[in-house]
Amino acid sequence: MKKFNLVICLFFLWYFASAQRSTLVTKVTTQAEAIEKQLIDWRRHIHQHPELSNREVKTAEYIAAHLKKLGIEIQTGIAHTGVVGLLKTGKPGPVIAIRADMDALPVTERNDLPFASKEIATYNGKETGVMHACGHDAHVAILMAVAEILSKIKKDLRGTLKFIFQPAEEGPPAGEEGGAALMVKEGVLENPKVDVIFGLHVQSIRKLGQIGYKPAGMMAASDWFSIKVQGRQSHGAAPWKGVDPIVVSAQIINALQTIVSRQIDLTKEPAIISIGKINGGVRENIIPEAVEMAGTIRTFDNEMRKSIHERIVLTATKIAESAGAKAEVTFESKTPVTYNDPELTETLIDALNVAAGEGNVIRIPADTGGEDFAYFQQKVPGFYFFVGVCPPEIDPQKAPSHHTPDFMMDERGMLTGLKAMLSITLDYMFQKK
Repeated sequence: MKKFNLVICLFFLWYFASAQRSTLVTKVTTQAEAIEKQLIDWRRHIHQHPELSNREVKTAEYIAAHLKKLGIEIQTGIAHTGVVGLLKTGKPGPVIAIRADMDALPVTERNDLPFASKEIATYNGKETGVMHACGHDAHVAILMAVAEILSKIKKDLRGTLKFIFQPAEEGPPAGEEGGAALMVKEGVLENPKVDVIFGLHVQSIRKLGQIGYKPAGMMAASDWFSIKVQGRQSHGAAPWKGVDPIVVSAQIINALQTIVSRQIDLTKEPAIISIGKINGGVRENIIPEAVEMAGTIRTFDNEMRKSIHERIVLTATKIAESAGAKAEVTFESKTPVTYNDPELTETLIDALNVAAGEGNVIRIPADTGGEDFAYFQQKVPGFYFFVGVCPPEIDPQKAPSHHTPDFMMDERGMLTGLKAMLSITLDYMFQKK
């Protein structure tokens, strides 16, 4: 009988929590629709005043002023310019973190918009335009709206909410630390300790209002590598008197592709090796002393990642050795795998369907882009998803891609992102015991 009573008690606790969650989702959905114009205004302000990685000073001030107005406890200067808002409900419950990235790119905008960026900055010693060419302006605006809506219903919530506005997702300037890795290092997931973290990214190549997700490895680990091939200089008319590092480099580049096509089990996970840069030589009739090349590796499995690193070193050094040259390989880790905790992901699908509507929540293939949200997911369970912002009149396959001067978005998609973030946050808040 005691066991039966316990089951009845647990059922009613679940029932009332579920009813409360459903009521709150309806309430915040109405509030999200009411705040849409302000959401767009916030995004346009940030778009018009973009700042590069680790330089998001005015953006941080704009965010901090907003959170302060809401009565949210704030911390600034985390990982250089990061802002964290803490909303304590005073009731027991989980600590939920929600993250938005703040930085723009060294890209000169070509869009004919009344709020187009006219900003100019110096990047790697060169003057360049600055543009939110990846949608981080939308991410910041969405999180500002999430903070405003949840702060207004604080008495109905439980646990604690951390609003993390992160600098330098695109990577810190040379010689600096930054981004999610530095935020983690500086303790952003502690005091109070975070139980779960959520993030989103708008996608210009996804249909308006559609949400894309994938359990486990959603986005790739990103590594950069460089290979320096040391030969021996000679006259172009007498190549036998030297060791040609250009020919050796060409052989290495071709051979690197056989690592993916012939040496790695691609039925397990995809992998990519790409060379994006090669430098060597100063004159047409002089075979140079050395050639340097650089590229990127994308993987979804740590063992495959390790194996590919080892095979790149073996391939480059042995090909160079066979020609009487030397090859030196170095690696730089950029981001780990963006890994959506499978159990967590499964529990949130219904909440996404409530926000976007049945048929608009799509399980997608792995994406070979990299995302430093992964550093948070290495420490706590996390869930990351895409929100479509491609205008209906444009074929998503022909839409301007991210990181380009023509990148654009249908701002109506931000409402879907806002509703989705509110829905999964409340869902987790009242599911978690």
